[in-house]
Amino acid sequence: MPLPSPTRFARYVALGDSSTEGIDDPDGAGGYVGWSQRLAERINATQSGLLYANLAVRGLTTAQVRERQLASALALRPDLATVFCGTNDVTAPRFDARSVAADIEHMQRALVAAGATVVSFTLPDLTPLLPLARLIAPRIAALNHALAHASRMTGSTLVDFAAYPVSTDARLWSEDRIHANAQGHARIAEALAHALNLPGANEAWNLPFPTALNPTRGQRSAIELRWARRHLLPWLWAGLRGRSAADGRKPKHPNLIRVSARPAAL
Repeated sequence: MPLPSPTRFARYVALGDSSTEGIDDPDGAGGYVGWSQRLAERINATQSGLLYANLAVRGLTTAQVRERQLASALALRPDLATVFCGTNDVTAPRFDARSVAADIEHMQRALVAAGATVVSFTLPDLTPLLPLARLIAPRIAALNHALAHASRMTGSTLVDFAAYPVSTDARLWSEDRIHANAQGHARIAEALAHALNLPGANEAWNLPFPTALNPTRGQRSAIELRWARRHLLPWLWAGLRGRSAADGRKPKHPNLIRVSARPAAL
């Protein structure tokens, strides 16, 4: 549900993994835009003067987001924070729903206690996009349950993408079927803008596309083979070598920056 009235924000800090970092929403200069930056720009367009930091690093689990980002986020004194992580937990060899739930609730509670409006969102069941995802569907359900419980306990706002069929429309997803594409990131940003009751925001983000996708069996098979070759096999190989996408990476924007059409550092 949207917040009851529009609020002016001074400092927005985004915590998370690759989704919050912005993959796969290229900025045309070798980096990524992403829903959190799009949201920052959306807020700034209505009020101006917003400062924005993005602490996200691809490949991190929820425990790692808490360990590496929470203290830094609190030090930036945000009055708005987004917390989205868990994808790397549900795709890991082992998944501890209770531990993930505790970490999410801890981060939300700490940010709320520091005076921030906190927004999180659920991860849809990816099975319509990726047949192999049925193997982790129970984990995704447990993650979403944890998010809902934590948000109720901490007073955070939760956007339930999993409740809307359009969230698994392939036209909103990257070829890897794990990350949103530019259209998907734009919809996420608009959903969060609506949850924050920003001027001009509405529920258009959850409307289905006017035409349905009806790929043939052959097209579906070709898509699955291409996905396995380009994404599944490299991911399995990296896991066997003990490699993580987070290795050697730093946060996207560790310090507060002024928001413009595309943020420029202070």
